[in-house]
Amino acid sequence: MNYRLYSGMVCLALSFSLQLCAEDFPKPFNTESADAKLTTPQEALQGITVPKGFQVTLFAAEPDINQPIALATDDRGRLWVAENYTYSDAATNYDDRMRDRIVILEDVDGDGSFDKRKVFWDQGRRLTSVEIGHGGVWVLDAPNLLFIPDADQDDVPDAEPVVMLDGWDDDAARHTIVNGLRWGPDGWLYGRNGIMAISNVGVPGATPDQRVPMDCGIWRFHPSRHQFEVVCVGTTNPWGMDWDQHGQMFFINTVIGHLWHVVPGARFRRMYGEHLQPHTYGIIEQTADHFHWDTNELWHDIRKDGVTVMTQTTDQAGGGHAHCGMTILQGKPFPQSLQGSVLALNLHGRRINRDTLHRHGATYTARHAPDFMKVADPWFRGVEIITGKAGELFIADWSDVGECHENDGIHRTSGRIYRLAPKGNPADAHPAVGPANQLSNQQLAEYVASPWEWLSRKCLLELSERAANSAIAPEIHQYLLAKFHSDEPETQRLRRLWALHLTGGATDEFLASCLQDPSEHVRCWAIQLLSEDGSLSPTVLAKFQHLAQSDDSGLVLTWLASALQRLRYEDRWPLALALGRHGAYADDRVLPLMVWYGVEPAILASPDQAIEMIATCQLPIVREYISRRMTLEIERQPEIVTQLLDRLSNPAVDSAVVVDVLSGMTEALRGWRKATPVAGWDRFAAANANSDNEEVRRSIRELSLVFGDGRALDELRAIAADGKAKLSERRAAIRALVMARDADVVQLLQKLLGDRDLSKDAITGLASFGHEETPKLLVAKFGRFNLPAQQAAISTLVSRPQFASFLLDAVAAGKIERSLVSAFQLRQMQSSGDAVLRQRVSEMWPELVSQSQETAAQIAELREKLTSERLAAADASAGRALFNQACMNCHTLFGEGAKIAPDLTGAQRNNLNYLLENIVDPSATVSENFKLSVVLLDDGRVLNGVVVARTEKTLTLQTATDQVVVQREEIEHQQESPLSMMPDKLLDVLSDQQVRDLIAYLMSPTQVPLPKGK
Repeated sequence: MNYRLYSGMVCLALSFSLQLCAEDFPKPFNTESADAKLTTPQEALQGITVPKGFQVTLFAAEPDINQPIALATDDRGRLWVAENYTYSDAATNYDDRMRDRIVILEDVDGDGSFDKRKVFWDQGRRLTSVEIGHGGVWVLDAPNLLFIPDADQDDVPDAEPVVMLDGWDDDAARHTIVNGLRWGPDGWLYGRNGIMAISNVGVPGATPDQRVPMDCGIWRFHPSRHQFEVVCVGTTNPWGMDWDQHGQMFFINTVIGHLWHVVPGARFRRMYGEHLQPHTYGIIEQTADHFHWDTNELWHDIRKDGVTVMTQTTDQAGGGHAHCGMTILQGKPFPQSLQGSVLALNLHGRRINRDTLHRHGATYTARHAPDFMKVADPWFRGVEIITGKAGELFIADWSDVGECHENDGIHRTSGRIYRLAPKGNPADAHPAVGPANQLSNQQLAEYVASPWEWLSRKCLLELSERAANSAIAPEIHQYLLAKFHSDEPETQRLRRLWALHLTGGATDEFLASCLQDPSEHVRCWAIQLLSEDGSLSPTVLAKFQHLAQSDDSGLVLTWLASALQRLRYEDRWPLALALGRHGAYADDRVLPLMVWYGVEPAILASPDQAIEMIATCQLPIVREYISRRMTLEIERQPEIVTQLLDRLSNPAVDSAVVVDVLSGMTEALRGWRKATPVAGWDRFAAANANSDNEEVRRSIRELSLVFGDGRALDELRAIAADGKAKLSERRAAIRALVMARDADVVQLLQKLLGDRDLSKDAITGLASFGHEETPKLLVAKFGRFNLPAQQAAISTLVSRPQFASFLLDAVAAGKIERSLVSAFQLRQMQSSGDAVLRQRVSEMWPELVSQSQETAAQIAELREKLTSERLAAADASAGRALFNQACMNCHTLFGEGAKIAPDLTGAQRNNLNYLLENIVDPSATVSENFKLSVVLLDDGRVLNGVVVARTEKTLTLQTATDQVVVQREEIEHQQESPLSMMPDKLLDVLSDQQVRDLIAYLMSPTQVPLPKGK
């Protein structure tokens, strides 16, 4: 669509009717406490410290600007600001009484503050982003990606917004909503999305099967082809991204690891939940080699004499986990010492973190550097940072005292934008070049390699726009080609390459020749551009394969691995086999997984090739995962497993391959009790039963048990009972026997209840058997168990209604402390389906069924009880014991605990209101990936937990204490609850003293020791 021509036909009167008059725009109102004293803009400015040689000015502030959530610049250097007024608190989500708008600010005299202001559009309802280009303004206003035509650039919409994409979740996503429009060097419009809900995205009118599902990750949209793609997936809530001088993309994230290098097709660690792609198995960790909070000790601002002070270790670490907004310094006017620096706003730390990028392994790592800016203003909430025309940095300050989820109300009538720039660098320091749309094609081709990065990008975008509307003259391509083949620096040659691609001058023959370029970055871009549509010629495929064999650049190999996902299945294997022979990258955190993601969908279509890959591949994780994927088909295609075993019987196959294959097979059959024996297993097992490798022997025993070998059962019983055997082997034997439902193991497990090292394993195993003596033994021996065994005992007792009655009797008799039974376990007994049991729990814990107050009132009551004086007198050590009992099976704090739920170390734990909101009402905002499932098994057990993995045969549940793998065929009933796994009456079952102790520990700036004996 030619938006510039289209808009010229629209009646002028229509364009005026599209906007509300200024006086009709809903007047913003605050829900923040009136007692909160807003720092004035000048006071805030005075409290900002920046590096030597830089200065900061106040570019704009309330009432001229409020709630700035996103920024962009046009080719005149003006600042476009997205103001979001509709965001609200957890109770009301978005406020439909409000509207969002886009405001244009211009600094005419170059003094660092705006002089002109104009409202461009004010009909937003979920506005999170704005970007300029291709004849108009692009807006993310969930559930839509909108295009607002303004071809004549008079700052008045030419027509109603055009919906380019829809399907973005605009309800459950809330603060992890779609955001972040930016033009990439490839001409695509990039964006981000968070984890709280799955969106099904497509062009308007697309059917469900034409839509693309995604939650957290990076996506892109082509402005003229109207093509939508998911680029990479994972993390939590990406809210900032940029491209470095080589066109490598990085993005910033919150809660978990902060900095990630974008490899198309990558699957990164998620905060929780499963990846949408089945058979992911392994995930890529963050790029940074550090966190911006101390995960083992200190984490946050603490109060001293009523003043918030940053401790030294927290200050050095970076200030917290919430990052919003990112830019990469490059080109003029920045000094060499800052080139390539990643600047990211740290919301809790009220600062700009700085990381430096370094080639490491196959891709990159990022190291912590001194923070770039610090802000004293407690209202500062930096959410966006971009580079302007003269190299200045524009910083959007949301300006509120609440945490990022705004649990204490919204302050809509404030907002600031700061301008941070090198001293002596006024706006006219930029070369005297007019707006890009006023330059000739020749000038654009020249300035696209400008050392001023902002100018380079604007010229690249303008060339892309013009090429979309009409053909670019051959002499422009000739000029760009000549410059590309000259002795220009690598970064300038890359920009010539991007310009050639965007204007249609990069033929396949030219890009294929770039595969031999001395620059690894040119080779990477040639790979990406050649494989963009997935239809590679045989010649190019052969060149890719040759490159995979001969190139020693890990980055190039990674981009070849990325390209696998775009190829036909049959074309993937020659390239994958070549990539798999690079053993130097066997332990790399990215390349082996990218190879795996590329070959996985092709395995069942070409099992012969997959087996060849296993036998010759020098990437252990790929060998293991292929074996795992093939073994999952053992019921439908047993012959492919037989083929694999036959190949492993070849003496030429390395023993390390056998280890990896068995690991994959064991993982595939985890939770299986019986599988149809495959031809060749007995022979293979006998040949490896006496291996020198303990892991091989263990896998052989466990797999033989699944395949119905009675001798394996006898051997496992003997190991489990042998007090002289290794503890690890005994535990593995117990797990295997329990999974096989060996009835004879019950007596052995009951005997092992007195073994301090194995009592927890024995108790956990007994949960799978409804033996009538088990609850009696657990209650009788409870006092002699250590804390982990006691917790396992209670979990086992609540798993069956007939067991649970013994627990309640013991609590009533004072044999088991009432406080040891968690709110989660009480809820599990209530959901068991046993009316008598439910009644007993209600009678013994009446606080669970009493008429509760409104959440806000309950929080207010707790706040009155949890004064700073009472918290100071609390026993944080006892609070740690309570945390270990009730929380650490899901949460991590100070480096200890599980990673099922968010890591609490870097959260805003010094905010009592934030803590209480999330503890008292944890189900207020629950991701689809973290809802509780209640599972009734045919053996009488009732399990409550979050589904963390699933196969056709099994379901893996994360319960409050452990991960449990169950057979799908044994599930009588499964129901998903809208509740969080974290019970909403957690504090109700604790005494006032215990509540104080737990909160004191959660707010503790340091790790404290456990009470003696714990």
